[in-house]
Amino acid sequence: MSTVESKNDAVNPGSPVNQDGPAKPSFHLEEMILNMGPQHPSTHGVLRLVLHLDGELVVSVEPVLGYLHRGFEKLAESRTYLQYMAMISRLDYLSGFFMEWGYVRSIEALMGVRAPKRAEYIRVIIGELNRIMSHHVAIGDFMLNLGAVTPFFWVFRDREDAMDLVEMVTGQRMMYNYLRVGGVRWDLPDEFEAGCRKFIKEFPAKIDEYEELISDNEIFISRTLGMGIIKPYEALDYGISGPNARASGIDWDLRREVGYSVYPEFDFDVPLGQHGDCFDRYKCRIEEMRQSVRIIEQALDSICGGPVNIKLPPMIRPPAGEAYRAVETPRGEFGVYIVSNGGLRPWRLKLRDPTFSAISMIPKLTAGNKIADLVAIVGSLDLLMGGVDR
Repeated sequence: MSTVESKNDAVNPGSPVNQDGPAKPSFHLEEMILNMGPQHPSTHGVLRLVLHLDGELVVSVEPVLGYLHRGFEKLAESRTYLQYMAMISRLDYLSGFFMEWGYVRSIEALMGVRAPKRAEYIRVIIGELNRIMSHHVAIGDFMLNLGAVTPFFWVFRDREDAMDLVEMVTGQRMMYNYLRVGGVRWDLPDEFEAGCRKFIKEFPAKIDEYEELISDNEIFISRTLGMGIIKPYEALDYGISGPNARASGIDWDLRREVGYSVYPEFDFDVPLGQHGDCFDRYKCRIEEMRQSVRIIEQALDSICGGPVNIKLPPMIRPPAGEAYRAVETPRGEFGVYIVSNGGLRPWRLKLRDPTFSAISMIPKLTAGNKIADLVAIVGSLDLLMGGVDR
């Protein structure tokens, strides 16, 4: 045996030997397993994605949940209905107002009470401001995932104006604890209407600026157009709702279809996409902010006087029974199912969060794409883990 052959056999004994020369090395390719998160900034909280990679190509993705679990549903059983109000806005902390709204709607359904008309107008105004604030984060964070820093700063600059208005009413910038069963905690301050009208007058021009910077950007288009397509039947199969579903052409919005609160009084459009890709999901959120401005303006024009809550005892006891009510949050349908046994505390509480359905689609949307495309797809879904790990 030659010296060359001996060396090759020592290094790789399984290599085939060429009779005319040295052994030809054999290459064994294997999948790489990579953890993206739970600390990775593009996972939008504490989501862990276990990636199986073939080079830069994603073979499969396994979402791993539970890193933010706080036992919200079980904790409701040991707190009174009012005590739990301070906790529920910590679920989807970017749109906590909607968490409170879904909760009080379920209790009001159990008790057979209705909030005064003025309170419903206030709920709509604050809710649509909160929708704008949430979409600001969704768009800004999405752009930051794609490497665009300027849009991130622009949207957060304008988000401060909306946050100041909500803080003026609720006293908080997050975790509002403002809604009550049968109304809201207190009335709008005197200076709110002027500040809100100023905001909705100036904000549409800011949305135009976002579009000038983002929508026609060649790099953004190439990264998002035709990427992560959700077909309409897939959205229905997976329970996708909100902008993620409407981007796929599903014409469904609880504000219009169910017509809760005073939404039936307002004229607004439901933006729809055609292709269900990352670009359409971004575009739907842009257009939804425009529609929120329309709703707020109509609510300010129509708001009536009167009380903002009804008199209820501090320790309410809804009659035995069950109720489910849902609201249209910035991420889709958030539902609250409450079972009462007539006591001071919920006997059982179950929450339906739209982000969980969106996460379930990640393996299907990302397989066969590159890692950079995975970041774009996950960013376009607008995930928030506070409502998932509950």
